[in-house]
Amino acid sequence: MKKLSLPRNVWVLSLTSFLTDVSSEMLANLLPLFLSNVLGVRTSIIGLIDGVAETTASLLKLYSGALSDKLGSRKWLAVTGYGLSSLAKPFLYFASSWSWVLGVRFADRMGKGIRTAPRDALLAGSVSEHQRGIAFGLHRAGDTAGAFTGLAIAALVIYLTQAGTAQLTRQTFQTIVLISIIPAVLAVFILAVFAHEVSIKPQSNQPAFRLSGFDGRFKMFLLASILFTLGNSSDSFIILRGQERGLSVLQVMGMLLTFNAVYTLLAGPFGALSDRIGRRKLILGGWLMYGLVYLGLALSQSGVQVWLLFGLYGVYYAATEGAAKAFVADLVPAERRGMAYGLYNAAIALTALPASLLAGILWQGVGGWTGFGASAPFFFGAVMALGATGIFLSIKARS
Repeated sequence: MKKLSLPRNVWVLSLTSFLTDVSSEMLANLLPLFLSNVLGVRTSIIGLIDGVAETTASLLKLYSGALSDKLGSRKWLAVTGYGLSSLAKPFLYFASSWSWVLGVRFADRMGKGIRTAPRDALLAGSVSEHQRGIAFGLHRAGDTAGAFTGLAIAALVIYLTQAGTAQLTRQTFQTIVLISIIPAVLAVFILAVFAHEVSIKPQSNQPAFRLSGFDGRFKMFLLASILFTLGNSSDSFIILRGQERGLSVLQVMGMLLTFNAVYTLLAGPFGALSDRIGRRKLILGGWLMYGLVYLGLALSQSGVQVWLLFGLYGVYYAATEGAAKAFVADLVPAERRGMAYGLYNAAIALTALPASLLAGILWQGVGGWTGFGASAPFFFGAVMALGATGIFLSIKARS
């Protein structure tokens, strides 16, 4: 049981992510329904909002990671990022147009951009090499357990206010926004009070935002991740696919709960497994699983099929999210992990805009063109996953 004797930071960061996701996920997964059902927004605009929100955060992810290396400090950048996101969410209560939603999402993702790389570097620096998989797996499990809890709370509110209704109402969404404030504030408090800094030597002369000096395998992993993300559009499209195939709002929440339950249960075990068999095998298996799920979503004929496939989608997340973060730490020296995580997160986030925008256009088109239909984004995602897997196979395992 030695591997379970983890430092306090692992538990504090996991609890922080748990509470943050209780707040975030009860809102984030309802936003595409709010935009579509309440504001009447097309999927191309929904894709634009998701893509812009993630991409504008990407530069901050890159800069904050490098800044944490230069300062030799991770904790307070992470606290600042969580705090900004907590301040932004309540403004969704007043949202009356898609541009308002975009503004809130922009501020929320700025917070995520500031915190992500320093937080990941803080977590990686708090454990030994042989505990990275379980540490990141536990962190992802905490994150996803929070998502499950947040979705359960949102589902209860929906059940009490509009059970059986096919579309989300403004009043229900506003009620959930108010509830989300409590865990968001609590998360910031716990991180600020109970996490401790991990000492590293400040890299004051380190050049920022450069790939030079990094292992070639890290660069190939970045390339593979970019290609994969190009086909990995926002999960908003899976939510809309479920509704398009006949699921009510409450059933959509049930589908999301299933996904997060699978993710939560498997993230820790998969993280520990990556410590034993290597991250590479899990990432490869997860990407192949993703391709099959997206192919299934493209071919789905009913809401029940979308629901089941989204449950399997949780297996992909559990196998890859923690393993990928730990894999980055395996490939780079400790003093450059902040920048490495910044580059990794930024590469993914920068690809999010074209990925989500393209998915929305493929579905419903743009201007006078009506697009290829609801299956198109998922066929595209399956093809991109196959190409990314091919590149990843070229990365040699560490000897």
